[in-house]
Formats: sequence, C-alpha cells, structure tokens
Amino acid sequence: MRRLAFFAPILGILLATAGFPARAQDNQGPMAPPPKFEVKRIPSVPHPGPPPIPEQEIIRRFAANEDAAQKVYNTYDFMQTIRIEELTNPGGKFTVTGEEYTRPDGLRFWRTVKPAESTLKLTHYSFEDVRTITTLPVFFLTSDQIANYNFLYAGQQKLDELNTYVFQVEPKQLSRTQRLFKGVVYVDDHDLAIVETYGKFVTEVIEEGTKLPFSLFETFRENFQGKYWLPTYTSSDEYLGGAADQQFQLRLVIRSTDFKSNAAAAPSPAPGAPSPASVPAAAAPSPRN
Repeated sequence: MRRLAFFAPILGILLATAGFPARAQDNQGPMAPPPKFEVKRIPSVPHPGPPPIPEQEIIRRFAANEDAAQKVYNTYDFMQTIRIEELTNPGGKFTVTGEEYTRPDGLRFWRTVKPAESTLKLTHYSFEDVRTITTLPVFFLTSDQIANYNFLYAGQQKLDELNTYVFQVEPKQLSRTQRLFKGVVYVDDHDLAIVETYGKFVTEVIEEGTKLPFSLFETFRENFQGKYWLPTYTSSDEYLGGAADQQFQLRLVIRSTDFKSNAAAAPSPAPGAPSPASVPAAAAPSPRN
C-alpha cells in the first residue's frame, strides 16, 4: 500500500488549503489488494513535457469516457466491505459488509448484509460511526463537471503496464451543496480514461455530525467489459495519538466486489408484495449521494 510520505510537496500544498474533516472478506485474513499500480509520485517541482495531443483534448475525451463509465457503474449492484485497521501491535480491525444496489425507482442505496465485527484495541467504531463512508460521493469527472475545475497538466507517469497523463485538479469555487474533488487524477494514455485518483472532497460548509479521521482518499479502478474503468478499491491512512512516539497508523479500506447487473428496469412488484428496500428499520439502507 502506498504511503502518504511518498507524495510530493506540491501535492501537499495543493490539498492543504481545504478541510473535510465484496463479497465479505474473511475477517481472519487480509483484504484483497488493489489493482497493482506501482505509482511513482509527482516530483516536488514537476517538469512535464507537452503531451502528444493537446491537454484540452485529453480532458474532453476522458470526460466523455467518464460519462459512459458512470452510466455503466449505475447498472451494477455489488458487495462492499468497509474495514478500519489499527496498524500497530497489538492492533485490531473493524469490518462491516453491505450491498450497494439500485431500487426499481432508480435510486441507489446501501444496506448492511453482514453485522459489523470489531477487534479494535485502541479505537472504537460502530456502523453508525462509519455510515458516512457509505455516502462519500463516487467521483466521476464527467462532461457536466469539468467546468467546475481548474486543471494543471503535471506530466506522464507509469502505473505498472499503463502509461498515464497526470492532472492536478482543483475546484474553481467551493459549493455549499456539492462535495467537489481536490487532488490528482491519472489518465491512461491508451483508453484516455481515469484509472486512479488521489485527493479529498471539499465543500464550502463545515459539515456537522459524526466525523472520521480520514481525509485523503486513494481510489483504484479496474477495467470492465474491456473498456470501462470503474472504482473498486479505496484506501486512506491517518496517524492518531499524541507525541510522535505514541502515534499509531489507522487505515481505511473500502473494497467493492461481486459486480452484477442490477434489476432497476425490472417490473414493479405486485400490490402488497414486499419492496426490495423493505428491511428492518435498524438496518435501513443509506442512500448514496
């Protein structure tokens, strides 16, 4: 797993100005790793050469691919495991598994399918604490969104077998009603599709309620149907504690697996039949923004 220490000072400056704050894996074993991208981070003073095609054309084309990817993503239901790990000795972990699905009315929901389990030693979390994770926006930089952002081309980067164009992305103006992305996107030079993102979600309003310590999210995408790159693995690391010699590392991992076509277009159930969203109130699904 990549460490925040490998990120260059220029990325830290870019991100520091804004704040925000699976089938279930066996709880005894490690969670499946992300797609294998060996990322070498942006140098502190990037010296990119010009891309082989105009920067605006790259942006236009990856945004068009994002339009298609978002539509395909919404045709899938999938299992999702959320895990918080204390990377210390002794350490523990918190795990909860749910399903993200589409109801017949087209709305996306997340519902628990396996009760939360915890062996945490230094922290305490319940599903109510991490419910906010299920409402984090799935970031697609679509054609209707690119006008909200400034882009800085920062060169090319190898990710395993992929060569990518790297763009730093920053909102032109914060919104009171929408979480916007601030960070870095990696665009495959062959498909002209985003294959990885690293950054935070920012808003003009300081949100109230339960907050987790995680702020910077690294999201890997996997290729579906040979042409769509969809997000399947997100991680975030933070350090908690007082003095430096007393700090410990806390890691969040969100893994999505078992993708299958959803039944959003299925006929409505007969009157009196149970709705797909009819679950006990204690396990009521949380809508994804």
